[in-house]
Amino acid sequence: MSTMKAAVIYEAGGPEVLKVESRPIPKPEKGQVLIRVKAFGLNRSELFTRQGHSPNVKFPRILGIEAVGLVEEAPGNEFQKGEMVATAMGGIGRMFDGGYAEYTCPPATQVQAIKTEIPWETFGAIPEMLQTAYGSLFKSLLLKKGEHLLIRGGTTSVGLAAAAIAKNHGAQVSATSRRADRAEMMHASGVDHVFIDKGEIAADVRKKFPEGVDKVLELVGVTSLKDSLQCAKEGGLVCMTGMVGNKWSVDNFGPMDWIPTAVGLTTYAGDSNDFIATPLEEMAKQIKAGTLHVQIGKVFHLDDIVEAHRTMEENKAGGKIVVLT
Repeated sequence: MSTMKAAVIYEAGGPEVLKVESRPIPKPEKGQVLIRVKAFGLNRSELFTRQGHSPNVKFPRILGIEAVGLVEEAPGNEFQKGEMVATAMGGIGRMFDGGYAEYTCPPATQVQAIKTEIPWETFGAIPEMLQTAYGSLFKSLLLKKGEHLLIRGGTTSVGLAAAAIAKNHGAQVSATSRRADRAEMMHASGVDHVFIDKGEIAADVRKKFPEGVDKVLELVGVTSLKDSLQCAKEGGLVCMTGMVGNKWSVDNFGPMDWIPTAVGLTTYAGDSNDFIATPLEEMAKQIKAGTLHVQIGKVFHLDDIVEAHRTMEENKAGGKIVVLT
């Protein structure tokens, strides 16, 4: 077989611009790994790219900044045929064709082998999601055992993963949601206290925790960042990682007005080095043992990529969206 099924984008637009068609299977060169993709998670950066907000991504392109599957070929012998692997970041789905296909061919330097067998729909959910959650918590927020973490955007896939990881680390976890009916799902992921987000939560947080919290993971973005900064105690730290609020920049930003005294503001973007530094094998073991909860929202097939993107855009998944090939 020399061809594969892939979802290709030729122009920016709605979910319907993703076209499932036949493409040649990539031929790996030395230093690359040909992966037979079994599953991949959907990410909001791919939604933004599809909408035309990624000027550096040239169309046509096979999107997908992550994928999991089996090694088909590794000319440099970095991996053995049949090994379970994951890849994410480093230009996949942006600078070169990505995971929305039956095969993808990333550099070997951005591939991790996983020995712990977990279901494909679970494995497909974790590379980018856990990389983002883990990096935000430990690289940017420097989260320590016993600290109090507030997650703004607690029902996002990264928010739910961050809650589970932080709870396993020994942190106290609070999180927000606009919907009270999502509280049970958040508690299942390790959240101790839920705040209903009506646009501003700082007063509610300070009423419950007068000194504020140690660390804040901001996943909604600039639309709630000013309010999130008011939730942190002196010496606390706020990390902006997500932009589910669909706004990229701050209007009329005044640092003295926005940032309280002795509160730090940082960000987390993540790159291929951060992905490789993420202990996926260890977390896969925890998932298999039932000690790390992964909230999968909905599972689709590659043929249904348009509907999968529509579900992501409408925030209807209730967890990570995974696509099987």
